[in-house]
This record gives sequence, structure tokens and C-alpha cells, in this order.
Amino acid sequence: MSSQNVSLTARLTALLRAGCADLVGFGDISALSDTWTRCVSLAVALPASTICGIAEGPTQDYYEQYYALNAKLDILAETAASFLQERGFRALAQTTTSVAESAGYRTPLPHKTCATRSGLGWIGKSALLVTREFGPAVRLSSVLTDAPFESLGQPVNSSQCGGCTRCQEQCPGRAIQGALWNVKVEREALVDVEACRKAARALALERVGKEITLCGKCIEVCPYTQAWIEKGAC
Repeated sequence: MSSQNVSLTARLTALLRAGCADLVGFGDISALSDTWTRCVSLAVALPASTICGIAEGPTQDYYEQYYALNAKLDILAETAASFLQERGFRALAQTTTSVAESAGYRTPLPHKTCATRSGLGWIGKSALLVTREFGPAVRLSSVLTDAPFESLGQPVNSSQCGGCTRCQEQCPGRAIQGALWNVKVEREALVDVEACRKAARALALERVGKEITLCGKCIEVCPYTQAWIEKGAC
């Protein structure tokens, strides 16, 4: 491993941490893309007080944090892309703006895929990324690049949820199927997307006055989220 590549990874991590990224990972995506070989995965945790407030459903605070963290992640992703581009590498920040401008409102590579390839966590029964540090109480972004990172995370290829059924039992829309994820499992095997959307929109309309897909129950009840909150964060 060359000192130049180690320095690149370390300097970018420090830059993103200074910008309030809670988790930063680097992954090999060469087998998943014809265009890009590496990714930078970014996670920012939702405030613990926000999570404590959504036990009975989404709140105005949760709604505001959702969009505030998306904006923060856009800045972090653009910062990472600029850092890499200034050093002669190609880089694409997968921001909310770039998603909106793309066909089908999809990123070229899902943020959750970048996160699992970077070793930040696994896909839970809720189809959300679950991290050991914060559970699924995170918002994600990512950057695609050809930068030659040598210090890469260990890819996560299967669920670590085990026999836990907390999110399935507490899902307002009964949308969670209970299946364990691995890299060959599609989202539809984990969650009934339409049932999730319908229940979340009804809850958001009732609790926040906005007909948007916002619930958060599976985030709040996850044992990894609760373990983080029980450390005194609330």
C-alpha cells in the first residue's frame, strides 16, 4: 500500500469528519459498475432526541431533520467529489439534485449498496441500512470515483439481524416480510413497498399534516437504535 493512497484516504476521511459526517467508508464497486471502481459512503445520524420523539409516529421535528440532513449530506458529497477532482480523479457526488435530474429519480448506484460495499452496515429486514453504531437511524449519501483507494472497508454480504422481529412486529403497514437480506435478495422480498408507502403517508398526514412517505417506526424500534439511545443520548 503506497503512502500516497493511505494519505488520500486519511485526508478525505478527516475532511468529511470535520464536516460532521458520523460514518465514512470506502468501497470497491468495480464489479458493479462499468464506469466507476470505488465509492465513498457517508452517513449522518439523526439526532437521538428526534428518534425518541417518533415512538407514536412521525413529528414535525423528524420531517425537518429528514430534509436538513439531506442538505448536509449533499454538501459532504460535493466536498468529497471536489477533493478528489482537484487531485485529478473522476468523481460523481450522488446528491439529491443529481438524483432529481437523473432518469427515474435513481442514483447510478444506490447509497445502501455503497454503504454495504464500504462495510458501514447491512440491509435490515426493513430494507434500511443498519449500522452497529446508530442502527438504521442514519441518512446516507455517496460519491462514485476512480480514485485508487487502497484502504477499503470489508464488504458486508448478509444480514446480521438474526431472529429479531422487532421492526416487523411494529410496522404500522405490516409491510415488513421478515426475510433476511443477502446480496442476492431484492428489496421486494423484504418489504411490501406499496403497503409501506400507504401507511407512512397516512401517518404523516395525521401527525404532520403532510401527505408524504414518512414514518420512522422501524428506525425507532431497532435494537441497535435503542442501544445507541440508551447510552444517554436522550
